Amino acid sequence: MTMRRNNKVEAYRRCTRCVMDNSSDDTIVFDEHGICSYCTDAYHILEERYFPNEEGKRKIDELLLRLKKDGKGKKYDCILGLSGGLDSSYVAYLASKWGLRVLTVHIDDGYDTDISKNNLRKLVKTTGFDYEVITPDAEQYNALTLAFMRAGVPNIAIPQDNVLYAFLYKKMKEYRIKHLLTGGNYALESILQRGNSYKAFDVVNIRDINEKFGTKAIDKLEFISTLRCILDDKIFSIETSRPLNYIDYNRDRAFQELDEFCGFQYYGRKHLENILTAYIQLVWFPQKFGVDKRTSHLSSMIVSGQMTREEALKELEEPLYDEKMMEEYIALIKKKLKISNEEYEEIMGAPVHQHQEYAVEDNTFLYKTLKLIHRANAKK
Repeated sequence: MTMRRNNKVEAYRRCTRCVMDNSSDDTIVFDEHGICSYCTDAYHILEERYFPNEEGKRKIDELLLRLKKDGKGKKYDCILGLSGGLDSSYVAYLASKWGLRVLTVHIDDGYDTDISKNNLRKLVKTTGFDYEVITPDAEQYNALTLAFMRAGVPNIAIPQDNVLYAFLYKKMKEYRIKHLLTGGNYALESILQRGNSYKAFDVVNIRDINEKFGTKAIDKLEFISTLRCILDDKIFSIETSRPLNYIDYNRDRAFQELDEFCGFQYYGRKHLENILTAYIQLVWFPQKFGVDKRTSHLSSMIVSGQMTREEALKELEEPLYDEKMMEEYIALIKKKLKISNEEYEEIMGAPVHQHQEYAVEDNTFLYKTLKLIHRANAKK
């Protein structure tokens, strides 16, 4: 099998240590032993990012002291975005065990699966945490998602991600919360493909894509820019923490513990708790960009010792999805986006584009702002 990258014909290659390949990523590099740059980098910084040991326990203790100190006299110690998936749900479970006062936040974009809805309901009830749900304007949100699809860009989940973080930051300022907990973790996410991806906070990109391909205004949707995140972090002393990096975080054990805690049900592979994200992972990326996100997820588990390469290869041989289930998902998405079968096929068959082919934020200005902030911090 051969492919063309940067106008050069190259042979298909898969890493001999993990399962990353060069089928859809022009950033991957292999050494003389066939080992890829992704797992080489991941193993190199493993001990700097992941602490499933006594050092992790010390870091957890330090984090809890900061949270409770900064939360003194306030309603909440921290805030947590709940997707309904495993990682953020497990953080909520841990926070409950640690006795934290957490404001949990969820974005209901109309695509939650029934399992996800039930899991969220049981988790919130069992933890007793306050729970706020943002429901973006359906007409504008779906029209913006369709605009991203028409633009042919890879990350059509950007509207979902950005709207959630805009709401999180809004609530942090409202309640004077200094700590944002996330389910991001090294154990299951040490390897994330860099090609065919883009950041969620480029509002310039969002607005340009909507202007070129959208049919609705987006004035009812709240967004947050990269610069706004940077400034809010500085002004309000916001600290983002990944507590799952400080424990021995095991996927299968986490599902079992959540089941015992609140009856949490397994919903399938990573990011399949939401119909839209499931579609993006299983159809949009593979069919439009040739990207199989399973390679990143499985390779991360190889790095953290939760899976062997042989086990990962065996899982990659399985079908991406259940045909009947995905037919139902696609039918629902077409209905919500108000597109015909013909337009959907046209979108799927159209040439692909990268986000950078449209207007993007001024990184030079962002770097200058960061330098000024670092310089101000150094003088303190």
